[in-house]
Amino acid sequence: MLNAVWIEDPDPATVERIRALLLAARDVDGRPELPEGTALPPELTGGAHLLADVAGELVGYAHLDTGGDSFGRQVAELIVRPDRRRNGYATAMVDALVDKAGAERDRLRVWSHGDHPGAARLAERAGFTRARELLVMHAEVADAQWPEPALREGVSIRTFRPGQDEDAVIAVNARAFDWHPEQGSLTADELRATEREGWFDPAGFFLAENATGGVVGFHWTKVHEPNPERFGGKPVGEVYVVGVDPAAQGGGLGKALTLAGLRHLADRGLEQIILYVEGDNAPAVSVYTGLGFTRYEVDVQYAR
Repeated sequence: MLNAVWIEDPDPATVERIRALLLAARDVDGRPELPEGTALPPELTGGAHLLADVAGELVGYAHLDTGGDSFGRQVAELIVRPDRRRNGYATAMVDALVDKAGAERDRLRVWSHGDHPGAARLAERAGFTRARELLVMHAEVADAQWPEPALREGVSIRTFRPGQDEDAVIAVNARAFDWHPEQGSLTADELRATEREGWFDPAGFFLAENATGGVVGFHWTKVHEPNPERFGGKPVGEVYVVGVDPAAQGGGLGKALTLAGLRHLADRGLEQIILYVEGDNAPAVSVYTGLGFTRYEVDVQYAR
């Protein structure tokens, strides 16, 4: 019999149990990415944690971001251990998520990474609708032709200076992503916390400045450690975030920043580069397609 319990602030032993389940899922699904050591991924910290046990075995886990996204919607991740799927556990966990989030319409969003058909069927049965698609696009560096960035007069590109540039980046980010459920709410403290993570590299964080030294855009790159179940088990670079101040848009600044980051990742010897882009952002998809990226995967967010 399934016993599902909500907790907050899991202790180290519970975190170890959750990580074991996440690793089992990653071995089959390729997701989620896990940090080295004993911690949970950043997106699974805080909020509320649903532990689904059967006879003392953790067979399912869900995380609910009770703080909500930029529009106040609670966002959930739900994972059932691969060898325990097709037993109705996910259905029971979705019911628990709905009860926890409350009955208000469009109050809850749940991710399906990889657009799994089983998740689509479960979402339909539970009264969810397909609300958002996040495309994973992919490029082989060997096949790419990425020229030097062309900058308009008065604009230059330099790298990020930790301890000096946080506020300027956050200001541009807020204006560039005021429409985005997650990115637009990034704070300076969150940026500083990311700087302490092992993957952070200021040499791969590019800022565009105008003639007066004001930051008008940025391209933040990332390098992922090898994942045995994704991208051939090799390290992969990522166009992590590209943001341009709306007042500076036009003239190809976004493309120039993108090229600066792509060339940097290629120079590091990476063979593959990925990026995430909203499925309904046709202009951005067109730009990335022109740079040699193709659709690789899709993550879906379901709403209720």
